[in-house]
Parts: sequence; C-alpha cells; structure tokens
Amino acid sequence: MNVIIVEDENRASHQLERMLRMYDSTITILAQLPSVRQTIEWFLQNPAPDLAFMDIHLEDGEAFSIFQKITPKVPVIFTTAYDEYTLKAFRLNTIDYLLKPIEFDEMVRAIE
Repeated sequence: MNVIIVEDENRASHQLERMLRMYDSTITILAQLPSVRQTIEWFLQNPAPDLAFMDIHLEDGEAFSIFQKITPKVPVIFTTAYDEYTLKAFRLNTIDYLLKPIEFDEMVRAIE
C-alpha cells in the first residue's frame, strides 16, 4: 500500500509512520508533506496513493483548502486534535477521522 502523510509536526508525522510500519512493514510512505501548497503540488505531479493521512491544521492553512484547489482521487483519513471539523471532513473523500493522540487500534480499524 502506498501512503502519503500530510502533517506539519515532525513528531506526529514520524509517530504515524512508525505505527503504519508496525501495522504492515510493506507500506510505502511516498511523501510526508507539511503544507497545503506542497500537498497540492505533490498531487499534481504524482499518481494518487492508495491512502492519505491528513492533519487539518497545516503550516500554511487548513487541509480543506487542498480540496478547494484540486480533487485528489484518494481515500483520506483525517488526523487532528480537534473534533469540531468532523462534519466538514466527511463531506470530502474521508473514510475516517482520528483524534490525536492516535491510538494504534483506531488507526488499524480506519485502514481496514
């Protein structure tokens, strides 16, 4: 499975990467992107991954603005410390919404 992680906090990004590798060591992390701008550029220049994990608050805005510029053809699992964006997230191509700190069992359930 090919995955991208859209997260502006290095610690959170690396923690998610570790959890994904614990779940399945064959997962390929194609990119770890900290911003709306870099995520849009990545989607425009690369084939869609199998799954995207996206934090909502990024270094240059909210992840929702990505979907205003492009329509990524990828299932998205939002990862955030805030529960007030749940409804807005599910109006997009969202398959789950995980609250931080992310628990391993919740991540597995979301993927499966």
